[in-house]
Amino acid sequence: MEEMYMNSKIKRILDFSTAFGPSGMEDEVSKLAMEDVQDICEVHDDTMRNTYMHFKQDKEHKTTILLDAHADEVGFIVQAIKPNGTIRFLPLGGWDPKNIVSGEVWILNDKGEKISGIVASQPVHFLSAEKRNGKVDFDDLVIDVGATSATEVKEDFHISVGNFMCPAVTCKYDEAHKIFLGKAFDCRIGCAAVMDVLHQLKDVNHNIEATLTTQEEVGERGMDTAIKNLHPNIAICFEGCPSDDTFEQDYMIQSALKKGPMLRWFDRSYITSPRFMRYAIDLAHEKNIPVQESVRKGGGTNAGITHRYNIPTIIIGIPVRFAHASFGICSEEDYDNAVKLAVEIIKNIDAETIRGF
Repeated sequence: MEEMYMNSKIKRILDFSTAFGPSGMEDEVSKLAMEDVQDICEVHDDTMRNTYMHFKQDKEHKTTILLDAHADEVGFIVQAIKPNGTIRFLPLGGWDPKNIVSGEVWILNDKGEKISGIVASQPVHFLSAEKRNGKVDFDDLVIDVGATSATEVKEDFHISVGNFMCPAVTCKYDEAHKIFLGKAFDCRIGCAAVMDVLHQLKDVNHNIEATLTTQEEVGERGMDTAIKNLHPNIAICFEGCPSDDTFEQDYMIQSALKKGPMLRWFDRSYITSPRFMRYAIDLAHEKNIPVQESVRKGGGTNAGITHRYNIPTIIIGIPVRFAHASFGICSEEDYDNAVKLAVEIIKNIDAETIRGF
């Protein structure tokens, strides 16, 4: 039984990470979620392609708990096709252009096919000395699919203005070191966690609503729509949070790999519910679940939306090295502890405690 769970967990993470789903085109991620929980949940979506899940059996419990993760990843969109067959593009979400030069991307063309292209910049052989050390901007980059004209791009590759793109990365699992190497862990590692929690909580004494929301990377737009259709008492937002252990001084490290999930007090979009936060931290210590606490001067999550609707909210972050890049690394151990913490919160919390938040 344990081996079956391990295999399904690993496959779930690999599939969610590899799925094509830049902001605005999250359909493949939604389909994975629907197939994953179709036996235990009623599932539907909306015009934003938010995915809603709740258990099939009727319940009359007084409390409703929302589990959320965002389905989208940072990606790109075709802006224009140049006469020479290269493609101008714009970012969807927060990218540093230098992180994508020479990387491969998938372009979802008009036929629904994934076309491979390369992010190209002017080769060093043709740069003046002063430009070799200059700043890279998106205006300096193109996508090259190997075409020689705009007509070829449109008629042979079936690529048009408005096609979506994401890094062409297939997720891998390193069993010896219990780590995942892939893309989109912000927030597909959270999507997998939501599915995992649902499978473990079929008999819990609360109403559970779960969402995979869209367009978080461009301003939490999916959650802004979804929360108006939901009425939870509390919310847990999973997030693939940037790991800081490879560049921060020791005393500033608040989301290190293999040190447990991160519970966030503050970022530029929200201040946590302090009583709910304290409950989660105390319970984690009681259950011997390692956790990290963070205060961030930047960043933002769907919690920035939910807490404005009279919903006490916490963030359970799973540390991701190199978030908002083509490749990232995250730890199976951190994932397991994030899922365990959410499960323990939901199993142990009661209506009276929630009213105290």
